[in-house]
Amino acid sequence: MGLFDMFKGDSGDKMTPHLAFATSLMYMMSADGEIDNEEIGHLLSVLGGKDQGNGTIGVGAQNQALLDNAVKYRRKNSIDTFLKEAAPLLSDAQKMCMLVNLIDSSLADGTPEPEEQQLFGKFLQAFGIAEERFRPFFEVIVLKNDRSVFTNQSHPKNDPAYQVKISMPT
Repeated sequence: MGLFDMFKGDSGDKMTPHLAFATSLMYMMSADGEIDNEEIGHLLSVLGGKDQGNGTIGVGAQNQALLDNAVKYRRKNSIDTFLKEAAPLLSDAQKMCMLVNLIDSSLADGTPEPEEQQLFGKFLQAFGIAEERFRPFFEVIVLKNDRSVFTNQSHPKNDPAYQVKISMPT
């Protein structure tokens, strides 16, 4: 035991798929150097945010521990270290779920920043998921977040001849 071991905190937690999920969101939220309120809202909704009874929204005790561990991991490890550690632990469904949530997080504040786009590319590569395979999921998330179809009647997607279609890889 070293003199400063007491300051290390509880960083010995083993990486799990759930911790990888929360941590991936932390990497995406901080990719552009700032964390926006919309991104925090998305994180809370994904991790099960709830009304604290005092006008604020937080996470329950179990998810607070998960979030705390994700923040600790994010502070201490590079994205490359994270991806090498997390990718082998995840099933295909977990990888796809994570990717869909990462895209949703990057769009939470309107437009994905170049840093967020780059980071997403790293996740695709580390997970062995081709852009073409992910494209239909991407299109759904973009559609979900394009609320301008309600506020701009001349939006091209509001044309009577336009029909939403999801392209499937061949």
